[in-house]
Amino acid sequence: MTFVTKLSLKSGDRAALDGVVSDIKETCRRKGAEMKGPHSDAPSEINVPLYAKLGGDRSEKTGDWHYTVYRRRIELHGHDDLARSIMERDFPSSVHVEAELEQVKPLGSA
Repeated sequence: MTFVTKLSLKSGDRAALDGVVSDIKETCRRKGAEMKGPHSDAPSEINVPLYAKLGGDRSEKTGDWHYTVYRRRIELHGHDDLARSIMERDFPSSVHVEAELEQVKPLGSA
């Protein structure tokens, strides 16, 4: 059985995100791993209200904080050891990484 590791990387720092993604791509290329992606999603614009005091009273609203979140998705087919080593890395604190593991059975198997 083959495992597919789906990585989702998010960050508000586009340069840091692109650096992490290019490092993962280079590692996969060196190891000969089958990789799909990176796929880029449309950036998300986030607005967070700011208040003068902690109470959050609407009359004390001082404005909004606007920021953009960028997302990249990568799939690694097989190479479980490589996927494990990638997830054990120390990523920059500005980059959030999630991993999903999917087991793929060959056609015709029960």
